[in-house]
Amino acid sequence: MQRHAFKMFLNPGAAHEYRQRHDAIWPELKALLKEKGVVNYSIFLDPDTNTLLAYLERPEHHGMDELPLDPVMQRWWASMKDIMAANADGSPVTSPLVEVFHLD
Repeated sequence: MQRHAFKMFLNPGAAHEYRQRHDAIWPELKALLKEKGVVNYSIFLDPDTNTLLAYLERPEHHGMDELPLDPVMQRWWASMKDIMAANADGSPVTSPLVEVFHLD
């Protein structure tokens, strides 16, 4: 399993709304993520900076690269872009994180 972490950037004052939307995450989005190999997915918020830290695990041969092409993913991004930094295609602005330590 690969460990994968990245940052995203929430708009100021949007933490409550972000949590509400994820508390009601669409079943079809959960199914899509699992289908593409995403497991053990967590998102954490640094409330001082509005930075989101996402962590997930995936098999070596995953389908995450296909997610941007899926209509469910595109709809989710469209529904989230009003509360977070987004790219022109609607996907969230992300910044990869480099693993420097892991305790197994």
